Amino acid sequence: MAAPLVPAAELPEVDRFNYNLGTQAIGGKYHLTEQDPLVESAAVVRAMGASCMKFDLRAKPKEYPGVHSLVELARDEPSHRRVLDMPFANFQLWAEPFANTSWKQGFSKANADKEYQELHALVVHLLKTYSGTGKTFYLGHWEGDNLLRGSIGKEADAKMAPEKVQGMIDWLTTRQRAVDEAKRDTPHQNVEVWHYTELNHPTISLREGRPTLVNQVLPHVAVDFVSYSAYDVTNEPKPEEIKAVLSYIESQLKPKPGIPGRRVFIGEYGYSVFHHGKAHHSPQEQDRLSRITIQAALEWGCPFILYWELYNNELEPDGQHRGYWMINDKGTKQPIYETHRHYYEWARAFVAECLTRTGKVPEDEAFRKAAVEYFKAQR
Repeated sequence: MAAPLVPAAELPEVDRFNYNLGTQAIGGKYHLTEQDPLVESAAVVRAMGASCMKFDLRAKPKEYPGVHSLVELARDEPSHRRVLDMPFANFQLWAEPFANTSWKQGFSKANADKEYQELHALVVHLLKTYSGTGKTFYLGHWEGDNLLRGSIGKEADAKMAPEKVQGMIDWLTTRQRAVDEAKRDTPHQNVEVWHYTELNHPTISLREGRPTLVNQVLPHVAVDFVSYSAYDVTNEPKPEEIKAVLSYIESQLKPKPGIPGRRVFIGEYGYSVFHHGKAHHSPQEQDRLSRITIQAALEWGCPFILYWELYNNELEPDGQHRGYWMINDKGTKQPIYETHRHYYEWARAFVAECLTRTGKVPEDEAFRKAAVEYFKAQR
């Protein structure tokens, strides 16, 4: 039986501030303490200084056999509930219903009803449980172009059949409606829920005019935000190319006058240490490339820039870790971890000083400009 729900406390302003940078804990292949892996990861991310946390809120019957819905996972499963209760201001969640809804041959009314009901119920739960806390929840999904077309190869263009494209449009429209109507009908204050789609191959649309989520689906759905899994432009990061792709994605978005600022964020970027059994990026190179991506995304105005990830989730065929990590499997903190930790120390002091001096936290744009100058000074 779940513990009784108690009102969550309002976050202090310094904890509630969005520091833009973050990471995620999804599918890690190891953990370093006796704690539940998700709880351990969240505690490490929190101790590092982050105010946001991204993790997986999806059905895993083998791990949570008694859980049958997103509400039960968020409310009753102890590790998920504990992390959601932690003093993070922003959560990015892969929130995919337990109901086995499919849209790839078209999104039937029966599947749409199941999707709507489960996501609507989750939003109601989050609004009621965390009303008054200052928390914001971003509900989305994993890489949409992988779902829609599969590979980046030209042969995959033909996989984007009209019924599949329309199915994804209907799926995202249903999810957005569930979020919007739950917010409209549920009394709440000082808590927010948004819906996002994630894309991962916009460059082939921008550069070659080929069909992807960004040009076939995004213009037809009124999503709140877009997450960009940005490996196709960050593997060899060039600031102006990063900004150009972000602007292209933004140009395909339907307007949402009620949402201030930019609505495209980097949901993933990262650099492996090993690839196909060979050294790929040194820890120092991993950090250097990340700093290029971070600064470009801050300059453009991304609300979040989320590094993949805290603990490595990918293995070579021989079992070797590929090294998408901030902390390796031996517990050694990598340079990219220290870059984030030092940044959070600076950022929290900057916000606290502004709050003391003016009585309010800095505007987002002013903070980002200061953050850009911080990174320029670290070169």
